[in-house]
Order: sequence, then structure tokens, then C-alpha cells
Amino acid sequence: MPLTIIEADLSRPDHQAATLLLLNAYAMDPMGDGRPLSETARRDVIPGLREHPTTLVFLAYRATEPVGLAICFRGFSTFAARPLVNISDYFVVPAHRGGGIGRRLLEAIEQCARRLGCCRMTLEVQENNHHAKKVYAATGFAQAFHVPAAGGALFLSKSL
Repeated sequence: MPLTIIEADLSRPDHQAATLLLLNAYAMDPMGDGRPLSETARRDVIPGLREHPTTLVFLAYRATEPVGLAICFRGFSTFAARPLVNISDYFVVPAHRGGGIGRRLLEAIEQCARRLGCCRMTLEVQENNHHAKKVYAATGFAQAFHVPAAGGALFLSKSL
């Protein structure tokens, strides 16, 4: 079956449905949140993504079945004085892993980032998500080292 990667148009109901379906599957994955999206998140995520001015969503389809998702946001690197793309959510349906879908999603994001004049792509990954880490490494991602003497960059979070 052919694989198609598209940049989603979240004004389209079919793209909204595919995004919500895959995001909920990701939320339930052990490397996601381990539970379904809340009713509030289900209700608000598509309008929120549509409202956010830097949203980029990529969908992977095997024929007509949605099998992969990447939700990204444009940011800005002050030191490079250029935009960047952060991959916030990245997911391939477990039954479809290992067939190159994840790599193809990353390639589509990179093409878009280059078209936008971005200096880099960023992402975070769970420490024990060994499969995803292999995919990321194979496509050129590595821990960031801005000043080698300062050590590698770490992603930190504070819930509000």
C-alpha cells in the first residue's frame, strides 16, 4: 500500500479527525501519557492548534488509513537569528512501526523547515524510548551541545 505524507489543513474535518485519532492513540501509548486524552483536550486541541499561529501538522496515510502524526511549532533561534521547527508530538501507530513511516515524517518536516528558512529542528524524547531514539539518530538528531565546555543541553519542564 502506498504511503502518503501531507501537511494537514486543520480547516478540513477529515484532517481534524485524523489528527485527533492519532493524538489520542499517542496519548494512550506508554511513551505518550499512558491514558486517553481528557474530554477537555479532545474538545479543545483542534481549535487550539488552529488558533496557534505557528502550528504545523503532518499526517501519514497508508492508502486512506491515518498511521502517523507529527505536530510541530515554529520557533525562533535568537543566536542564529532564524526560525526553527520544534517537533512537539510525533507518533506512528504501533502496527505500522518499522516500515519507514517515522523516517518519512521526519523528512517531510525537514523539507518544510528548509523551505521556511529554519536553522534547525528540535524535539524531546522519553529517555527509555529506544526505538524513537534510533529513528532520530538515523536521521541526524543528537543531543545539542552549544558550548562543549557547558555540557549537553537538557530539556526541563515546570507544570503550571
